[in-house]
Amino acid sequence: MEPKKNPKADLNRNRVLFLQLGLILVLLITWRAIEYKNYDAQKIDIGQVNMDALEEEDVPITEMQNTPPPPPPPPPAPEVIEVVEDEEEVEEDEIQSTETNLDEIVEVQEVVEAPVEEEVEDVPFAVIEDVPIYPGCENLKNNDQRKKCMSEKISNFVNKNFDTDLGAELGLSGINRVIVQFRIDEKGNIGQVRARAPHPRLEQEAVRVINNLPKMKPGKQRGKPVGVMYSLPIVFKVQD
Repeated sequence: MEPKKNPKADLNRNRVLFLQLGLILVLLITWRAIEYKNYDAQKIDIGQVNMDALEEEDVPITEMQNTPPPPPPPPPAPEVIEVVEDEEEVEEDEIQSTETNLDEIVEVQEVVEAPVEEEVEDVPFAVIEDVPIYPGCENLKNNDQRKKCMSEKISNFVNKNFDTDLGAELGLSGINRVIVQFRIDEKGNIGQVRARAPHPRLEQEAVRVINNLPKMKPGKQRGKPVGVMYSLPIVFKVQD
């Protein structure tokens, strides 16, 4: 009978495991050998301060100097008072008392307020009480007659002095209308002339003519001279 070998006694079965364990053990020993460090005990800082190594700080010694105060200023020289003898007698003014006696009754005169002048604004020509008087219309006593006379005088003056040929020079045609407005002030002078026309040259011509109107007697409202606003249409036809 041939004897059989015990399977548990076979060492080749765990050969790979033993090889791996051996490699791991060798690597572990090698790693610890590399990481091993040796420290010098004398160079280890334990956080203690050597008091003997500190040098003593030299504190400079300062000396306080007592500076004497400046001397006081010399006293002012005494004022010399010169006595002058009175040669002339001076009359003293008698001061009257300003105190009032409560027993006396003072009569107060009536206080009259100063009249306040009412400012009258410019009045249109159509509703003015006393129309401005154009030179040559003084003999007319009726206000309506003076209005008519003034309107006719101004229209004749404008028709005589306005350059109607200017429309043809500007290339205009047909009927042209220029509206003019001006003011007759409290002294009868002409001012604040404004014009509106189809062309600026016509407006300038209308302003020129109105500014040449003669001085008038100013209009009145409530008996006081006031400014009067007057409007005038200028119409002319340009022949084609």
